[in-house]
Amino acid sequence: MTVRAKICGLSTPETVRAAIDGGASHIGLNFFPKSPRYVELEPAAMLAPPARARGVKIVAVTVDPDDAFLDRLMATLKPDLVQLHGKETPARARQVAERTGVGVIKALSVSDASDVAAAGAFEPVVEHLMFDAKPPKDSELPGGTGARFDWTIMAGRRFQRPWLLAGGLDPWNVAEAVKLSGAPIVDVSSGVERGPGLKDPALIKAFLDAVLRA
Repeated sequence: MTVRAKICGLSTPETVRAAIDGGASHIGLNFFPKSPRYVELEPAAMLAPPARARGVKIVAVTVDPDDAFLDRLMATLKPDLVQLHGKETPARARQVAERTGVGVIKALSVSDASDVAAAGAFEPVVEHLMFDAKPPKDSELPGGTGARFDWTIMAGRRFQRPWLLAGGLDPWNVAEAVKLSGAPIVDVSSGVERGPGLKDPALIKAFLDAVLRA
């Protein structure tokens, strides 16, 4: 099995280039204003063409987006996928897919095995599932905090949709995470940063190299 990788929260041309050159299958652009990885729509649209030219999927990361924002997003960026990282219901996920005409990634917060069961309601309406570590109670961010969960609870699970493993991954543990969870796609954000929101091209390369060896 070839494991794919999404590098999330990119905001500069050099880090996008590092993700493309390293073999990432997806890049994520973050549109949650409280995130240190937040980018405005117009600058984000300027980052996308090099990735798109190499067949890398563009993911718009959102948190409870309203219809007006979704319309602006599709007109400006035209992403391949919209990631829902808030409290969206299955019904809302279906609405987003229908309104945008692109695939939806629904992120689910996980702290124990019971949290994985929520995926069943989303499988009929999304293109991908994401299992991310539940953030600390005092966090304003729904993800990207560096928190991780017990990867072994994903082992042997089968879903109708391709799924991503997120939460606390970095170049030094991603191979172990893949081995323990069986994840077909891995997602990293803070694990390739030298500071909040400051992606490091060298760490991106190291992460993608580790994924290739996993």
